Amino acid sequence: MHPIARNILAVILGWIGGSIVNMALIQLGSSVLPIEGVDPNDMDALTEVLPSLSAKYFIFPFLAHALGTLAGAILAGLIAASYKMTFALSVGGLFLICGITVNYLLPGPIWFAVADIGVAYIPMGWLGGRIAMHFANKS
Repeated sequence: MHPIARNILAVILGWIGGSIVNMALIQLGSSVLPIEGVDPNDMDALTEVLPSLSAKYFIFPFLAHALGTLAGAILAGLIAASYKMTFALSVGGLFLICGITVNYLLPGPIWFAVADIGVAYIPMGWLGGRIAMHFANKS
């Protein structure tokens, strides 16, 4: 496969793989810690209740964002033909854009937005790139 095509595929598959991990953890979180009387798929209901929730309800969203980004970055780094860290960080950047959007659309506590945007995306993209480069160098 041509290296450019492989690098583009790396970002696409990293995005898809990370999104699958993200959504699986969000679904798991809503079954482990359900919000009483709120449909987790109803954005208006979530917007209304989020500011009043305790910290435990933000564990799974944070894990979903961080581990989804990490998984996507690792996948992108492993698939990329070259510049593995760049493509892993690209996936982190894509997830960061989405994370900023979600934090804007579903305004939760400020502490969560700061932790989420500051830790869950670019640092996890970098860590995913490091992990991918480690495994690529072993081959």
